[in-house]
Amino acid sequence: MQKINTTGWSILDWKNAYLSQTITLDNIYTLVQSLNPTDPAWISIATTEILDQQIQILKQKRVQGLELPLFGVPVAVKDNIDVAGFATTAACKSLLGVKQKDAFVIDLLKNAGAIIVGKTNLDQFATGLVGTRSPYGAVPNTFNSDYVSGGSSSGSASVVTRGLVPISLGTDTAGSGRVPAAFNNIVGLKPTKGRFSNTGLLPACKSLDCISIFALTVKDAEFTANILEHYDEQDSYSRKNPSLAPARFSTQLKFAIPDQLEFFGDQQSEAAFKQALTQLESMNAKITRIDFSAFTTLAAQLYQGAWVAERTAAVGNLLATHPDAFDPTVSTIIQKGFEYSAIDAYQAEYLKQDLARQIQSQLESFDALIVPSSPTIHTLVEMAEAPIENNSHFGTYTNFTNLADLSALAVPACFRADGLPFGITFIAPAWHDAALAHFGKAWQQQLGLPLGALDQALQLQKFQSLQNLQNTPAPLSTQYIRVAVVGAHLTGMPLNFQLTTRNAVHIETTATSDKYALYALNGTVPPKPGLARKDDASGKKIIVELWDVPKARFGEFVAEIPTPLGMGNVELEDGRWVKGFICEPYGLNDAKDISAFGGWRAYIQSLNQPVTEKNT
Repeated sequence: MQKINTTGWSILDWKNAYLSQTITLDNIYTLVQSLNPTDPAWISIATTEILDQQIQILKQKRVQGLELPLFGVPVAVKDNIDVAGFATTAACKSLLGVKQKDAFVIDLLKNAGAIIVGKTNLDQFATGLVGTRSPYGAVPNTFNSDYVSGGSSSGSASVVTRGLVPISLGTDTAGSGRVPAAFNNIVGLKPTKGRFSNTGLLPACKSLDCISIFALTVKDAEFTANILEHYDEQDSYSRKNPSLAPARFSTQLKFAIPDQLEFFGDQQSEAAFKQALTQLESMNAKITRIDFSAFTTLAAQLYQGAWVAERTAAVGNLLATHPDAFDPTVSTIIQKGFEYSAIDAYQAEYLKQDLARQIQSQLESFDALIVPSSPTIHTLVEMAEAPIENNSHFGTYTNFTNLADLSALAVPACFRADGLPFGITFIAPAWHDAALAHFGKAWQQQLGLPLGALDQALQLQKFQSLQNLQNTPAPLSTQYIRVAVVGAHLTGMPLNFQLTTRNAVHIETTATSDKYALYALNGTVPPKPGLARKDDASGKKIIVELWDVPKARFGEFVAEIPTPLGMGNVELEDGRWVKGFICEPYGLNDAKDISAFGGWRAYIQSLNQPVTEKNT
């Protein structure tokens, strides 16, 4: 079989290659055979039998005509998430039993057509942000092997960075899906807690754990996240999306940053963060310093307070029966959990709630908090000298996120003077995942940095501003209802507040198909138009704005629509159909046809133009 170089391929590259028959599913065997079993990023690589089983099922699904958005896409999975046919070791050699059942998220990936090609290395029991605490070896930094790769999802980040797979799953309890992304120049998506099911995940801290996604691009991470977002009744921490959050950040970007920034003497990281802020300001973002004391206090609770006992609860029995199987540093951390009482745990919970409420209130007036994904990076030698202290540096701007119930997206920002990558993280309230992803795509396109450790840049149009991105067509989401507005709800018009106060956001300005007429309705306050579909050749294109309304707010928005107007379906000039304002026929009896103006705004402007006297 001809060997085809798939290094650095995106999800779209894989899909197009299958469609064009450049590759077939048999190429997956060749890919897996090329993976190096001595590479410390891997704990186990799929056997021929494991691949056979997945590929045969996938072929059957294709014959059945099922939708397979990840058809044949290879995926790597952190080895604390169950995959049928593999052991789930969590980097502990005492856990070698082969799993018979897939984790909930793996089942979703396979149903979408993905093929699991291997399980990746991690800091043992997902305890650490370094990537060195594993009996399977330390995962080196791809850019400089003297430095750590970041953890605990070290292997998952490494294989994406080198383009071996387009996406991988990690986990993020205290920053394990963000720190490795920063150290490896890739994207790390940490969803809202409960957005993805944790059924089949060996827990680190069960109440805080999030399965996360690594990818070269925000686009691929978002695409995968939308596949993984499913409510799981068997997971008591699974949550249904309330469909209340905005789909995008505000037009006038408002970001918060900590009032006191700590880089532990790392001047290169400090300079890199300043460079990132300058880039944000070039995108017309307003940046405000806020009191960061609540964030810092909450972050400290994860390892310096009773919360560490939740890690002990997860693996305490194994620690008692197989103490020699534990990494010494991991053992030291988990042993601390025995020092706390039930009273301590309750007091820690109360403190967490108080601080989380304060943090959420602080962030209400901002689109996101911007922080360094890690304030510094350490060498392998430095980590060996002070494993716990130096690890804590990495968690400075990550540890509080799940405790405060926030969503986060880590993205590359620049390269430091020493050639190591530097990343920043956008942090927003729970369920603001879509807005984070939208801005993350704009950010990544604006910078045009190389992808991972590959000699290739983002193969997308480079936008000069966020506004340009907002004016491009955007895909529909199940959490929003796209509505075409044509009159008093347009931007700047009297009823636009009915959209903005419900977290609706302007997606694009476009036009209807050429099958519509626009009328100025008689006696409406404020003045409103009526849109009507024409069955003859007299129809015209009418300018409309498309707004994404959070699904949970759509009903109350529609309830405010007065007669003779209503909500129906409107055809756009590119053939799409969306919800939109329509008018009952009786309302047009005494209305004025203003279709010639092409839109309501032009008609209103014509009314406001001064009348000039004709020469006599």
